[in-house]
Amino acid sequence: MAELAYLQVSRVCNQKCLFCSNPANGRVISWAEAARWIDSFAKDRAAGVILTGGEPTMFPGLARLVAYAVKRRLAPRLITNGQKTAERGYLRRLARAGLRHMHISIYSCRAAVQGRLTGNPESLDNIRRSLVQACELGIRVDVNTVISKANAGHLRELVGWVTDLAPQVRHFVWNNLDPLMNEGSAANDLVPRLRDFEVELHKAMTWLASTGRSFRVERVPLCFMSEFPHRSTETRKLIKDEGRRIYFLDEKGLRVQDHNAWTYKKGARCAQCRLERLCAGLYQLGVYYSEAELCPVFTDPAEVARRVREDS
Repeated sequence: MAELAYLQVSRVCNQKCLFCSNPANGRVISWAEAARWIDSFAKDRAAGVILTGGEPTMFPGLARLVAYAVKRRLAPRLITNGQKTAERGYLRRLARAGLRHMHISIYSCRAAVQGRLTGNPESLDNIRRSLVQACELGIRVDVNTVISKANAGHLRELVGWVTDLAPQVRHFVWNNLDPLMNEGSAANDLVPRLRDFEVELHKAMTWLASTGRSFRVERVPLCFMSEFPHRSTETRKLIKDEGRRIYFLDEKGLRVQDHNAWTYKKGARCAQCRLERLCAGLYQLGVYYSEAELCPVFTDPAEVARRVREDS
């Protein structure tokens, strides 16, 4: 099965998120290099290319690059913080170039929380405009959310806010906070316990499933996924033996990740769990996250595998 490729086009940003996974380093890809990577991904028959960063809208030739990807029959996507795309003329240019799918990162539907986490008090207002305008332009929008202690108590409220504003949004992705990224290691007050978000994540997943929407969850062990272990990103990668290619604008360069990239540490209790071989374990176990929170579950692993393969 063909995989999506990821291309960082800009490591510059117009926000200062406290837990950025790819913080600004000042680099912006040249047009020639960007085109070469698009050519390479197209030659390898990638399913599409996700343009990311940093903040990809800081790349000056983004609309041109979107059009070039379309020309090479490589469906382009965009992962953005939703700030520059709030400018209607800018988003319309991307749509005219062929952008049909974007992911907007939203951490909270509470303006003060979103502003604190991004260092931008106007962040939520701009996201609101981006959501509305993208839907008006016929651009599919998925929502990406980092789970932190700041939003752990209102995840269900966030999905309700998004879908009330933009009912066309059908897919959500949650990433449990990576405390090693950017300022996260210093901002220990943002690292949640698994118990901090267990109830809210369950409420959000249950409501989305009841409305026919889809979702994925990363860095959350299966004992905290209730009846939705088949929606774990890592579990899906392990069952399908999927990898991905990412070109980073830093010393990492091109990375090809195989299924080994989707496994973390496990605790003693994990040996008693029926889903042990399908679970990635707990990221930063024993450092920021505690083994004491883990517990074995007794769901049939064959049933989880079946649901993964049947789930689009």
